[in-house]
Amino acid sequence: MTRRNLYLSGALALGLLAAVPAPLPAAQAGPSSSGPSSSGQPSALDRNRELQACAAKAEANPDAAMADARRWQQQGGGDSAKLCEALALFHAGDFKAAGAQMEALVPTLGKDDPRAAASLLGRAGWAWLRAGDQGRAERLYSAALDKTPGDVDLLIDRAFARAEGERFWDAVADLDAALTRDPKRADAYLYRASAQKALSNYRQALADIDSALELKPGDPEAILLRGNVKALGGNLGAARDDWSLARRVSPDSEWGRAAADNLARTAEVAGDAGKDKAKEKKVQ
Repeated sequence: MTRRNLYLSGALALGLLAAVPAPLPAAQAGPSSSGPSSSGQPSALDRNRELQACAAKAEANPDAAMADARRWQQQGGGDSAKLCEALALFHAGDFKAAGAQMEALVPTLGKDDPRAAASLLGRAGWAWLRAGDQGRAERLYSAALDKTPGDVDLLIDRAFARAEGERFWDAVADLDAALTRDPKRADAYLYRASAQKALSNYRQALADIDSALELKPGDPEAILLRGNVKALGGNLGAARDDWSLARRVSPDSEWGRAAADNLARTAEVAGDAGKDKAKEKKVQ
């Protein structure tokens, strides 16, 4: 499966920061805080502004954000500065360090707020998954779900981790649970279709793709996947129709390019088969 939702984009990072409750001591306001509250301490809004600036910079320029985070730590930025550094590490591609640092922050930043703890655990899980440690990622997603049972996003993320570990039935179970709670999640239908494809359950996969396309018409990834499933099921003509459609809908996307590759490969195979038949006729 392809996970399109990069877990630590700036917007999602801000969702995590908003979940972290208690304001920091004044010494931890950070180097560019917008100012203290009337009590002499920075408000939660001030702290979140600092973290928002860090999250945006981490995505655009992780090296600069890393330098800012370490300078902020030296100035007493505490856990917020460490979170800033973890975001920068993630976007710099150091997924193991990012995951470990986010895990280490759970006991403090998530101490009094299950939502904050689950958010950190989930993001740490995504970092470890990007690092190639599917088992650790799944354990972190499970720990996050213990904090916020039934969370649809976490169920989908754990399903993705399970599928990465080729535990497709477990992935289907998580996606079943997610879709029971929110039947309008096109991404969950698409991920379940991918798992069903891996299990050679082509009819179920096609039904899920149809559901995904009802919710998100013209999605090139869904159309590409439908073509792939049809090809595996032996209907190459219908598969080529879908690949052609995916290429027309989104020619410059990764799915449009994959569809073009599929069309080229199958055309080449068909050409080779035609040559072989011509040779057979000459021999006869």
